[in-house]
Amino acid sequence: MARLAWFAPLPPVRSGIAAYNAELLPYLTETHDIDVFVDRSEKQSGPQCPIPGAAVFDAHDFVWKQANHPYDLVVYQLGNATYHDYMWPYLVRYSGLVVLHDGQLHHARGRWLRQHRRNDDYRTEFAYNHPDVSPDVAELGVAGLLGSLNYFWPMLRIAIQSARVVAAHNPRLVGDLCEQFPETRIEAISMGVKDDFCDERRRSGYQESRNTSPTILNEQLLRARYGIANDAVVFAAFGRVTPEKRISQALSALAAGSETTQKTHLLLVGPTADYYDASTEAKALGIANRVTLTQWVEDSELPNYINTADVCLCLRWPSSRETSASWLRCLAAGKPTIITDLIHTVDVTALDPRSWTINYATQEICSHEENSTLQTPEPTCVSIDILDEDHSLKLAMERLTVDGKLRERLGNQARKFWQKTHTMERMVTDYRRVINLALIHDAKKTRNVDTALPAHLRPDGTEYARQLLLKMGLSVDFLNGSEDP
Repeated sequence: MARLAWFAPLPPVRSGIAAYNAELLPYLTETHDIDVFVDRSEKQSGPQCPIPGAAVFDAHDFVWKQANHPYDLVVYQLGNATYHDYMWPYLVRYSGLVVLHDGQLHHARGRWLRQHRRNDDYRTEFAYNHPDVSPDVAELGVAGLLGSLNYFWPMLRIAIQSARVVAAHNPRLVGDLCEQFPETRIEAISMGVKDDFCDERRRSGYQESRNTSPTILNEQLLRARYGIANDAVVFAAFGRVTPEKRISQALSALAAGSETTQKTHLLLVGPTADYYDASTEAKALGIANRVTLTQWVEDSELPNYINTADVCLCLRWPSSRETSASWLRCLAAGKPTIITDLIHTVDVTALDPRSWTINYATQEICSHEENSTLQTPEPTCVSIDILDEDHSLKLAMERLTVDGKLRERLGNQARKFWQKTHTMERMVTDYRRVINLALIHDAKKTRNVDTALPAHLRPDGTEYARQLLLKMGLSVDFLNGSEDP
C-alpha cells in the first residue's frame, strides 16, 4: 500500500476544495496509506474534519516525517485561493502530483508575495512564468493595478514544471496545458460528487405534489423560514455571493422580467463578500421582497436547499476555468441549470435562450440495426453568451419560470449527464489511475527543473544558520545542502 502525503484544506475551512477533499479521501484511504497536511495557522484554526482511515497533521510536521520515513508520493490540491498559500514552499521542493483546480494561480500567488512585501520575488516569478511578456506588466501587478488582467498571465509554469505529474478536471484545459508544457505529464480526471439525491421521491418532488414525500417537508420548512411563497418559482445560486457569480446580472434580469415572472424568487445560498452588497442592490432595484440571502449553510443542509430550487443559476465570469462542484451537485439533484457559455464547457449540450436550440448545432450519430441517422441530443442545461448576457439571462429566466415541462426535461437530462460523467466512483477510479502514474514517474527528471527555478525558490534549509554563523565570523563550508531523498 503506497504512502501518500496529501496537502489540502479541510473543513472547517469554508472552501469548495476543502469539502471536495473531505468527500474524496475516505474512498482513497481504502487503497492508500494517507497522511493529510493542513495549514493550522490562525486563519484556519479550529477542529479539523476527521477523515476515516487518514491522519491529519500540521504542514510543519511534513519535513521531519518525510526525512524519517519518506512518502512514496506527495499530492498537492492546488487552487487559486488563500487556503493554498502554505503549499508553495513544499511543492517546489518535494515534487509530486499537483491537482490543479484552477487554470490560473496569479491572483493567489501574486497577492501573497505582495502582501509579504516580496515585490522583487513577484517580479522574478512573473518573469519566469511568462518570459515573453514585458517586465512592465509585473510593475502593474506590484502596484495592484492588474485586476482582471491577471487572467491573461496565469503564472502556472513554476507549479507545473515542479510536478511529477499534473492533473486537472477539464479535458479542454488539460489539452491546452499539454501544448504549453509538453515536458510535463498532464492528465484529465473526472470531477465527481456524491449522490445526495438517491431517493427518487426527493429528486422528483419538485415536479409532484408537495404533500407526499417526507423530504418535501424540508422544502416547505425552508420556504417558510425565509418567507418564500409555496407557489413561487425559485431560482437559486450557491457559493459565496460575489460579482463573479453574475449575481448582479441575475438581479437585473429578475427586476426586468415581465408580469408572468412576478412569482419568481431568487435564493442566494452562501456567505456574502465584503466587497459586494447584493442586498442593497436588490433594494435599489425594488425587488428586495423577492430576493433571499441565507449566509453560510452547513454542507449537511445543502441538499435541502438544492431541492428547494426549481432552477439553479451556475454562472461564472471571469473564469479560471475551474469545474464547479456546486453545478455538479445541481445536476446530480436533477435540477435544470443555467450556466455561462465558456471555453471549457462547450462540450456540454446546452440550449441557447435566444433561439431555444442546441448551441453549436451539436449532433450525434445514433446507430440502428439497418441504418444510422443524425439526431440532435437532449440538452443538459441552458447556457448564456457572455456578450449577450443581460438579454439572454432575462429570456432564460422568463421561459424557465413559466415552462414547467422544459424544467422537467432539463432536470431529467441533467441527472443522466451526472450519472454518465461526474459520479464520485468515476472520479475515484481516475484518481487511482493518476496516482499510479505519478508513483512510477522518475522523480529525478523533475529535479532537473530545480536549478532553473528562481533563486528564492531553491533554498537548502541552511540559510538561517549560515546568516547566524557568518555574523560570528565562523566558516559555514560544512553546511552543504543535500538533495531530498
